[in-house]
Parts: sequence; structure tokens; C-alpha cells
Amino acid sequence: MKILNLLLAAMFTLFAAWQYNDPDPWRWAAMYGFVAVVCGFAAFGKTNKYALWAGIAVCLVWMVVWVPEFIEWVKIGRPNIAGQMKAETPYIEYTREFLGLAICGAVLGWQLWRVRKR
Repeated sequence: MKILNLLLAAMFTLFAAWQYNDPDPWRWAAMYGFVAVVCGFAAFGKTNKYALWAGIAVCLVWMVVWVPEFIEWVKIGRPNIAGQMKAETPYIEYTREFLGLAICGAVLGWQLWRVRKR
């Protein structure tokens, strides 16, 4: 698990670094950075279930904001959201943000599951 957590920490650190051209880079760098730190600490057996719950809560609340746009994307047939880097329509950006939060929440949930399993 140590290697997997270190890989996740590196991956989320890169995600945070790639936010420089996003319309709201600080929020995303903070979210991805938080997940990177959680995974980095988990690699060395240091986890805090309250921090994990807080991170999951932030992901869920933030995701609720984007649910209408995500549903709209599904209703219009789930067109490609990865075709170009520039989001030409609002649903592209919002769907990407929704899915990014889902990934963050899934990783934090997995970390919480591991802590509770011990």
C-alpha cells in the first residue's frame, strides 16, 4: 500500500500543479493538494479520520453545486468532454469539475475505509 499511496500522492500533486490555467486554480490546487497530502501521510501510516471526513464533506458539498450541469450533460447524450483543453461550453467545465471531485472523494473514501478496516 505504501507504493500505491506514494503514486497517488505524486499523481494528485501533478493534478494540483496543472491547475495554473484553470479559471479557479486556487480551489482546485487546494483540493488536489489536500488529497496528495492525505495519500503521502497514509504511505507512512499517518492518517486522521477527521481530516478524511472533512475532505469527503467538502467534496460532496462541492459536487452538489455541479449536479444540475452534470445531469444536463447526461441528458444531452454525454458528449465528449476531453476533446479539447479549452471548455467551449459550460457543461464541459462543470462536468470535468464534478468528475474531478468524484475522483477526490473516491480516493478519500478509500483512505477512510482503510483506516476503519485497521
